[in-house]
Amino acid sequence: KLLRKYSGYLSSLKQEFSKKKKKGKLPKEARQILFEWWTAHYKWPYPTEADKIALAEATGLDQKQINNWFINQRKRHWKPAENMHFSVMDNSSTSSLFADD
Repeated sequence: KLLRKYSGYLSSLKQEFSKKKKKGKLPKEARQILFEWWTAHYKWPYPTEADKIALAEATGLDQKQINNWFINQRKRHWKPAENMHFSVMDNSSTSSLFADD
């Protein structure tokens, strides 16, 4: 009796859930391609716009997914080299730190 009463409602709910985008892991093949790029560019894992377009074509993902994967990957797994901080600073400021006055 209940099932008959709510069957239309239940089927419409089922349709709604099936329409929604499924969250979760990216396809294994796509992750593998992104990871290969990551390991090849580990010292500076910031893909250019051209890289992102090429990765999107190779993986079948959209650029937002590519961006999010790299953001998450850098947060979770990337430790910039210590000496990178000094290379960003100009020489005059670093030399003044070590100068004997």
